Amino acid sequence: MGAVRDVAVVRAAGSERDQRRAAAALRTAGLGPGDRLLVSAAASPALLAVVLGALRTGVVPVVLDPALPAAERAALAEDADPALDAGSDPARLLSGDDEAELADVPLARPMHYTSGTTGRRKGVWSGVLAADDARALAAEEIELWGFGPADRHLVLSPLHHSAPLRFAVSTLLAGGEVLLPGPFDAVGAAEVITTERPTTTFCVPTHLQRLLAHGGVDWSSFRRLVHAGAPCPEPLKRAVLAALPEGSVWEFYGSTEAQFTVCSPEDWLAHPGSVGRARPGRRLVTDERGQLWCAVPRWARFEYWRAPEKTAAARRGDLVTVGDLGRVDGDGTVWLDGRREDLVISGGVNVYPAEVEAVLDAHPGVVESAVVGVPDEQWGQRVVAAYVGTAAPDDLAAWARERLSPVKRPKSLHPLGELPRTSTGKVRRLDLPEALGL
Repeated sequence: MGAVRDVAVVRAAGSERDQRRAAAALRTAGLGPGDRLLVSAAASPALLAVVLGALRTGVVPVVLDPALPAAERAALAEDADPALDAGSDPARLLSGDDEAELADVPLARPMHYTSGTTGRRKGVWSGVLAADDARALAAEEIELWGFGPADRHLVLSPLHHSAPLRFAVSTLLAGGEVLLPGPFDAVGAAEVITTERPTTTFCVPTHLQRLLAHGGVDWSSFRRLVHAGAPCPEPLKRAVLAALPEGSVWEFYGSTEAQFTVCSPEDWLAHPGSVGRARPGRRLVTDERGQLWCAVPRWARFEYWRAPEKTAAARRGDLVTVGDLGRVDGDGTVWLDGRREDLVISGGVNVYPAEVEAVLDAHPGVVESAVVGVPDEQWGQRVVAAYVGTAAPDDLAAWARERLSPVKRPKSLHPLGELPRTSTGKVRRLDLPEALGL
């Protein structure tokens, strides 16, 4: 371990010793393949070691947000039915001297609960994988992003979310190092990027927006910066592409449940606003309602934990969906129109928030926007928008009138200092009406 500005540096070899200790402690506690291990701790070398020690023996870590209110944590703990609850101190599983053998790759995926932007959280369960599927799952992620022993992966997002944890785990499996600088702030992250010279990171657009606004970041060490989790406004994306080394800024579309597309810089520049094409081994189609479905390989399939009716609604043979709406062009390029639950139906006409947001975000005085439907006695719902930026509402309304049909134009526009978000950067649309006083 090393430290600059309290940055923990997790190296693959040192972590593996701790992983074996964690595996031995879990075995002593009676846990075996398929059992759940609950842990709700801040990012640390111990958390990564315990998660990997569990996964490489077939034990399924259930990683919760350490900041959850006690009642919400208790409800999720009851639902997960863990064989062991490690609480907020995973290091206690590393205190012994015994070590256990580990598989060369994880034999399971962590169980995460969906982030809850709409409705009740659902546990995403993949069970214990067959050996060939486990190796295929690990190889897919490592090969897609090219992780290797020379990588220094910077963690900017909380590890209780699926993508940040997946990227960190894949880096360690590939022999690289993981940098843990603690909770995100733009000043600290800019210093770490400049001094620690990371080669890869996963982030959400909010991170990029704040780092570019801060300025003074030396981005030159990156070979791969990958963003996802929320739509990236086109002006921000172009600014990031200009700031980072050529070919380094990638994007993907995925969810807690499954991964669907990957978007190279070249693909995005050819199709601005798209989310790329299907990942290797996948195929995307839409149904009659415009809902996206993805054919995924065996190792990428999932169930909703103890919710067979929700699982049945999300699967059709080898096709799975998370309810997103979109389009697939003839060349395979995928475009997102939002979530079905975010769809606004005004006067019987479908209005896709993503389409309206793209128009508003293109205004030079708008940093980002979010569109939501609110009840309306005459139309069923009316379109309203919140935005961050310097544009005056009247000016933005005129901009929208020139570019959107009447039903799609926001009936009111509300400037905010920031949009309400989850910790992964997704806008909490359910909170918007209250934030706007509607």
